[in-house]
Amino acid sequence: MTHTTPTNTESAPAKSTRRVATRSLAHLDVLISGASVAGPALALWLARYGARVTVVEKAPALREGGFAVDFRGDVHRTVLRRMGIWDEVHRRQTHMGHQTVVEADDTERVALPAFFMSGDVEIFRGDLSKILYERTADRVEYVFGDSVATLTEDSEGVDVTFDHGAPRRFDLVVGADGLHSHTRRLVFGDESRYLRFLGYYVAGFGIPNDLGLDRTARLYSEPGRTVVINNYDGAPDRAGVGLVFRSDRLDYDRHDTAQQKKILADRFAGMGWKHAPKALEGLESADDLYFDAIAQIHVDRLSKGRVVLLGDAGYGATMGGIGTGTALVSAYVLAGELAAAGGDHRAGFAAYEAEIRDYAKGCQKSADNAGPFLAPPTEKKIRSRDRAYRVLGSRLLAGLFKKLTEKAASDLVLKDYAPVDRQP
Repeated sequence: MTHTTPTNTESAPAKSTRRVATRSLAHLDVLISGASVAGPALALWLARYGARVTVVEKAPALREGGFAVDFRGDVHRTVLRRMGIWDEVHRRQTHMGHQTVVEADDTERVALPAFFMSGDVEIFRGDLSKILYERTADRVEYVFGDSVATLTEDSEGVDVTFDHGAPRRFDLVVGADGLHSHTRRLVFGDESRYLRFLGYYVAGFGIPNDLGLDRTARLYSEPGRTVVINNYDGAPDRAGVGLVFRSDRLDYDRHDTAQQKKILADRFAGMGWKHAPKALEGLESADDLYFDAIAQIHVDRLSKGRVVLLGDAGYGATMGGIGTGTALVSAYVLAGELAAAGGDHRAGFAAYEAEIRDYAKGCQKSADNAGPFLAPPTEKKIRSRDRAYRVLGSRLLAGLFKKLTEKAASDLVLKDYAPVDRQP
């Protein structure tokens, strides 16, 4: 089965309130920490309102590749269109097809339609980041290879020092630097206060495409652990491995890949699937390993003084929480509310939080069972999951399942903030 999405039409638009009067933000200097998705998305909107925006990113350049991310429902579609990137996202989409759950001997147990995992449209995170960078690079200052070191706020602004660059002063600072946000730690306190561990870990890395997959995936589960081999981009020589396993909280160094590889090798030793050993062979030489806990961020508030959190830094979930779509919607709302408040950060931040908090929480909630669903803890629950896959993937119930997966993503009455510059 192949999943396709029209690129030049749009289903019923998200419900919108009246057009909100907005004002120029040309008097604001804004620093955004993080150049993945949330940061550049906010930069796009702030630049349209006239703000002077700087984005600082600790990586030396834009990060390529990464996991595929998807968008689903009216709210996501409306924001992508208002950003002016709807068609470009479709041009660069993965066109991922079906995914197959298999037995140990690789025989098919159940095939999942594309929309199960890929939503209305799916794109690699790195490709989306590149689109946003391309749309903002001529109006936004990007500083790569640097990071915020300290933040000192007074009544008029924020003095910022950097690991490498000269100190600077900004009116506002935005932490859009991910689940393990350094900005959040500096202003709101240690991560341990906000990170909720959900009992699972996830990993991913690239391997040769020895199975000859073409925009398909094969998934095998044993109690508490799952291996997926996939090919998202149709490249004949490349594939990806995804690993999910159940665990108590582990004590490890997030920057020590050798240690992480050992954890994974130990956890997946003896996996019964015929292709698992080949997949794990690629782990030792992988130079693109991603490894993290499946976790969520829950903060008491999204802003403190002139500093505000956006995307995963404020309400992230490792997987299953529609995080990228939530980040784009939230960037749209944050910029719009700041412009509606004429740049008054107290009013703008408060309105942003009032608009987005319940929406973000609803999207997070959809990720509560991501780990147990991907790697059920018992054989009985694996069988139960696969029966659910089979039923929900049937032609009769496919439409209902699609609506259910879009519910959280669409649960927002989206305002039209109407920036003067609506062009990309």
